Formats: sequence, structure tokens, C-alpha cells
Amino acid sequence: MKLQCDVEVVNRMLPTCGLRNKGKSSRAVLSIGRHVDSLCLLICTAKDRSGSKYKLKENIEKFFTWFVEEGKATVRLKEPAVDICLSKADTSSLKSFLSAARLAHTGSDPASLPLSALGPVRARDVEKPRKKLSVLSRKDYPLRSSFPAALEQLQVSYCRLTRVDLRMLALRSLTRLDLSNNHIRKLPASLGDLSGLAELILHNNRLEGFGDALCSSTLQTSLQHLDLSQNQLRVLPARFCQLRHLVKLKLDENQLRRLPFHMGRLSRLRFLSAAHNQLSVLPAGFRKLSLENLDLFGNPFTQANALEHSIRLTFPLTLQELAARAVVDLRIPHGPHLVPVHLCEELSLSEVCECGRACVSASILTAVGLNLHLVAHTVVLVDNMGGTEAPVQKHFCSLQCYCQFMDSCVQRDPR
Repeated sequence: MKLQCDVEVVNRMLPTCGLRNKGKSSRAVLSIGRHVDSLCLLICTAKDRSGSKYKLKENIEKFFTWFVEEGKATVRLKEPAVDICLSKADTSSLKSFLSAARLAHTGSDPASLPLSALGPVRARDVEKPRKKLSVLSRKDYPLRSSFPAALEQLQVSYCRLTRVDLRMLALRSLTRLDLSNNHIRKLPASLGDLSGLAELILHNNRLEGFGDALCSSTLQTSLQHLDLSQNQLRVLPARFCQLRHLVKLKLDENQLRRLPFHMGRLSRLRFLSAAHNQLSVLPAGFRKLSLENLDLFGNPFTQANALEHSIRLTFPLTLQELAARAVVDLRIPHGPHLVPVHLCEELSLSEVCECGRACVSASILTAVGLNLHLVAHTVVLVDNMGGTEAPVQKHFCSLQCYCQFMDSCVQRDPR
């Protein structure tokens, strides 16, 4: 039975001699096996690859397993008077190891135990697990060997990857994944299973979409930095704004014709760049953002004109629209278990009129100019003329609300 983890051996007698333990753990391999006529625990480290042996039979005073689910445990021996503190262990392997140690302590039949040969270990077995790895050429890409299981930061660039390697998706400790400068066209839904992923860099690939499944995955609560610049994106899904922990978002040099409908729901977003796309107007929720830096240079924004409008109203309103507005206005709980899925999607895309009431699928849509300094502290110029204003969509729930808005515009600008 072997276990790889961090180990600190604490001598309980040192304080009585006025000494203090070093208090530093080392990477080690622990083995349970037969030595002469007894079962022993062998602890091998990088400094002592031959290892130190400790008798187990009737020699364990206590097990401390309060934090075993975090890969931590302590085995207290009677002789010598030491505490063997284990940490950074695989949870299932640790549980199996402690079970074997308990059986060895009680004197169980050795034939029933998964014993190991007690001997020196290889240097690579006691090396600290690798946390960072950068692969910057195709010839260095690991084809036969696997990625280190403990990786927290992985960069694979300039390797001409056409898809995300499934071996990367098994790295559950990843916090940063950089797959920039490859040929990736599609992201697998299982990428959302990396529950600790905070940074995802996909700069300069050939992505044509960002799947709905990713927006509904654990990335909702983990992802903070997302770089999708220099790809082939035409649109982002409506659910994209469920990634509410995003702080930095880069969308430069794509083919985006519009930004996500409810952009304003990204309340933690502080850095946004979407330069050199095909944006003609910004979504209505854009005015709710509170950014530190904003770059929208090189987009073909149209000239905002409130007189130019699109009417999507029926007179009178349909019963479905009236009911949908009531559900949103009154915040009535709803879901696929109560109403059809397509209605849930319509309700999630509802907008708010100037009067404060909701409009779902029926509204009057126009665009008004927005000084981008109202939503961002630092604004990169929108065009070569030095402008910092861009058109933003505005929705009205009725003809009356639209007329009142137009009257107020005339009063502010009599010309």
C-alpha cells in the first residue's frame, strides 16, 4: 500500500526539552509492508529516499481524521512519540491508506492487506507536484505522457490544436487555462466541469461560438477572466450573461454584430474590450455597467436617432404578452416545470420600459446616444474623430411611453 502526499513528522517530546519542531512538510511516499516479522510504515522523502521505518502493530495511539475529505489526516504513534501529519493527499487514496494502517495496528492477517515492498523510491516519486506548465511548440506537446495531475496553470500555445484535449479536462485543480494561438473551432461542454477555472484564454483561434452549456456550468461562479479575441464569433448566446463573476472580458477582432442582450447583468465586469467588430448598436442593459476601462474602437456604430424606431406591438396586446409582463412585474416564480421552455427564455430576455414596467416580446425599439463615460472611467475613443458616444437600444412598452419620451426630447432640444 503506497500513498503520495506531503508529510510532517512532529516529535511530541521536543517541547519538554525546550525545542521547537521545524514545522515544514515535505513531499513523501508512504508504504505499508513487511519488515522482518512485523508490519511497518516506511516514509521516503527527497532528502531520505531510503526512508524511515515505524512499527505499526499495536503502536498507533490515535487517528485524527476530521479533515480527511480535504486530504488531511494525522497518525499518532506510541513509540517513538511522534505525530505523522499528512496533507495534500488524494482523498480516496488517503482513506484506503488509513484503513490499511488501522488493520496493521490491530494485527490483522497480512495476507488480507495490500502490502508493498519496503525499499528506496525513485526521485520523481518524491518531487513536489508540478503546478505550472507551458507548452509553446508542437514538438513539445505531450503525446505519450499525461499532463501532471496537480496542474493549476496550463498554457498550450502554437501547437495547432484543432480541439481541446480531453486530458486537460481531467485536471480538476486548474485555475488558469491558456489555449491561445491554436486552431480550435469548438469548445466541449465538459470544459464547464473545471469548477475552479478562473481564467480562460482563447485568443487567436477559430472559434465560431461559445456554447449555452458553458454559460450554465460551474463557470458561472468561477470564471473571472475570459479572452475570446481574434476568433470568428458572430454572436454570443443570451445566457452568456449568466457568467456573473466575470471581471475582464476581451472580444476584440471578431465578427460580432451584437453584444449579449442582458449585458448589464455582468455586475462585476470592470474591463471590457470589443474593438474591431461589426457592432452597430449596444444592448439596452449596457447602461447598467460600471467599468474601469472600455474599448469599442473600430465598430460601425449607426447614428442614434430616436425618430427611427421599430414597432413590435399589437393593438390590443396579446393575452400571452399581458400574462408574461405580469409574471415579470410581479416577480412570480416560474420555470420549465410550470411553463413551456420557450416561454421561460422569452421571460429571461424581458426588458424594462422608461415607466418601469416590463416588455417581453412586444415593444417599440429605438436607439439613443450614450456618453460612454457614464458607464466607464476610462474610454478608448469610439472613432478617429474623437467621439466617446455610442447608440444604445431603448425599449418602450406602449405607444404612450414612446410619445412621452419623444416629447421630453423635444423639450430638451427645441430645434
